[in-house]
Amino acid sequence: MRIQVPLFKSAMIAIGAALTFCVAGHFAAEMLIDKQRSRQMVDIGEVALRRLETAIDYGALTLDEFAGRGRVSCEPSEMQSVRLHVYQRGSVKDIRLLTRDGMVRCSAYEETLEFDKGWASRDEMLPARTDQALRVFRVEQFSGVALGVLKDVDEEKSLAAIIGINSSLFDVMPGDLRDDSEVIMELTDGHAIARSSAAAQIDESAGGVMLRAESERYPIRATIRVSQKAFSQWDREPYYPIVSLAGFFGLLFGAVLAKLIARPPGPAVEIDRALEASEFVPYLQPICNLGSGAIVGCEVLARWVKADGTIVPPSRFIQLAEEHGRIAPLTWQILGKALTDLRPAMKADRNFKVSVNISPRHFAEPDFVDKLRGALATLRVSPRHVVVELTEREQIEDLAACAERVAQLNEYGIRVALDDVGIGHSGLSYIQTLGARIMKIDKFFVDTICRDASAIAVIGMLVRLSRELRMSVVAEGIETPDQRSALLRCGVSEGQGYLMSPPV
Repeated sequence: MRIQVPLFKSAMIAIGAALTFCVAGHFAAEMLIDKQRSRQMVDIGEVALRRLETAIDYGALTLDEFAGRGRVSCEPSEMQSVRLHVYQRGSVKDIRLLTRDGMVRCSAYEETLEFDKGWASRDEMLPARTDQALRVFRVEQFSGVALGVLKDVDEEKSLAAIIGINSSLFDVMPGDLRDDSEVIMELTDGHAIARSSAAAQIDESAGGVMLRAESERYPIRATIRVSQKAFSQWDREPYYPIVSLAGFFGLLFGAVLAKLIARPPGPAVEIDRALEASEFVPYLQPICNLGSGAIVGCEVLARWVKADGTIVPPSRFIQLAEEHGRIAPLTWQILGKALTDLRPAMKADRNFKVSVNISPRHFAEPDFVDKLRGALATLRVSPRHVVVELTEREQIEDLAACAERVAQLNEYGIRVALDDVGIGHSGLSYIQTLGARIMKIDKFFVDTICRDASAIAVIGMLVRLSRELRMSVVAEGIETPDQRSALLRCGVSEGQGYLMSPPV
């Protein structure tokens, strides 16, 4: 059976899959871009922080050089040497000699003291985290803000380097964000040192993205603010390639899905559908007395009758049902219908037998006997009317457990027949061990009984064995009067086949 999928439906499946993948691609792209932008913001903050750290390192190195000379004083000759040193170092604007409590004693450029708007006390100077002798502080000047770096020289005095901070040094933002962002360098006490001059100050109340990076060495931090609108539009180059690629894969997936839907369903799916629709029906082949021709029972055979009237023979679905674990529900469905249909025949003849084939795999299920007894009780069928046929074509794995179930059925009144005797897996001990009550001779021997003496010998041997074991014998596949006569001469009294009736 093939499910016909119209071209329009296939196209809709492909388009639907593409749209679904595009939506997933949208969220994936947004997540990836946000992660990438956040990582870039962290990197930008680290760059700005490293630049300020480098300025502090430079000031500390300058102070170390002066402290290493030995005695430092406010003598004019000493200050002249300091001025020469400051002149050679562009980022250091001044060097001052302080008392230990932070008061200025003298400066390399005395006139610069006039530009100070204030001077921090020692308690307001923040100690470095890696060098407690080093302190960092803010120097307010009329021309702007400078950064002070203090280094203790001895127990009486300290040196301070005044470092000019150029705001352009911290203009580290990408061009797309420069006009909608700001970088603020500040001390950890909140006092700003520098702010990127090209940036417009961001209104915090308007919302936006903020990142803060703090130094592990000095009491400084970098704060970056970006407007929400600019941030959301920044660095979106990967978006459309990701969404387009997702849509392409969605189209491929949709095409494959439409093709899979158009493919015929697997055998297990077809069998499940047929079970649900009750398409498996019993066909009955009469079992007759070969001498009188009277019908003494019948064998239930499965046929698959589809909705369009097509009849599928058992050779095309029984093995598939066994391989896919559907043989048990199929058997119960067939048996239930057959016993319901045959209730009048069983009521008219108390000896009428209904034989049903059970695969060894199904028979080996632990609850098989209980389920069979429950089915008979529900259908109000006497156990004496039912014969369970076990085929020898499939090997029985646990012979002892199987024999135990046969004994349970015999005790309950249900007889067990061995089907296909002579061509299966068993030997004589196999027949003896199971404890079955009926032996069914395979059609192979019936076909050759009129032209092969060995077939007569085998059938005769099986008849004698059945008498010793108190078993009945039924021949299968009888097609000619000569075969029936030969079977009677061998002692076979019951049989089935097209000579009497095909399955109906």
